[in-house]
Amino acid sequence: MRFHPSTFAMPMLPPRIITIIIIFTLLLPLTSATATATEPCRFSFLDGDHLYNYTLSSPIRNFPHGILSEDGFYKVAVNETTLWFQLCDGMVFNHDPPVCADCWDCGGPNRCGTQCNALVANKVGGYHVCTTIGRGPKIDVDIIDKKNPHTGVIVKMSNSGPKFNCSLAVSVLCNLNGVQGPQAMERFGACDYVIELKHPSGCAVIVNVHGGGLGWFGTLLIIVLCLFAAYLLAGIVYRFFFLGIRGVDIIPNLDFWVSLPRRTQSLCASLVRRFKGPSESYRSSYSPVNF
Repeated sequence: MRFHPSTFAMPMLPPRIITIIIIFTLLLPLTSATATATEPCRFSFLDGDHLYNYTLSSPIRNFPHGILSEDGFYKVAVNETTLWFQLCDGMVFNHDPPVCADCWDCGGPNRCGTQCNALVANKVGGYHVCTTIGRGPKIDVDIIDKKNPHTGVIVKMSNSGPKFNCSLAVSVLCNLNGVQGPQAMERFGACDYVIELKHPSGCAVIVNVHGGGLGWFGTLLIIVLCLFAAYLLAGIVYRFFFLGIRGVDIIPNLDFWVSLPRRTQSLCASLVRRFKGPSESYRSSYSPVNF
């Protein structure tokens, strides 16, 4: 027995129905909470009616790469310790690369420093021994002083090594006058370092959020509309493919939706009569009699 291909062909939808389905399909994503991917080192802090937005890696005036060092890295050297780091990205060495006896967790001896965010070298026995103190995409950003958000933010990175859990905390202070690179560093514990630098990227963009936003009523209204769209789309698909209904009757509960304006009008008229009292047409038909 041979079957003609058209026997199993899916029925074609009318153009109007296809348009309706496309519209409701575009509305459906609003019903779910989605996490928007953000660029590295983006941070927001709400203080009363003011929203402080920090986008450290975004280009600003005179700094097309934001807080990222145009050299590919920042460098601090104090006594026998040298520290390299890059904020919001990995390090790139076009010149003056680290020379370490041990750099296997950050690119190896030939590409030392290219596979981590922060690297420190301590001179031990005449050789520089490197330790990775910042590695991976996880970069934590927090406000320095919650009572004074204008101060700037602190960027934290870390690395879990075989011997120590190391970290680097860089305080980025707001300075609209230019860049003042790190001049010193402090060490706490085995390999936890703290550095401070000043940069215009540490200054927040302040947005007044007083009275802004949708509020709870707007959010509830959007949820209700999205649920209604999902119900209508599901009903159209079910009635078309499973019940074989065509035309305008494909809309679920069509009689109810058609009668909804009339019912709404009747309800409003009933409420008006209840609050204003009966009109002339509803008063008694008896007229007064003069004797």
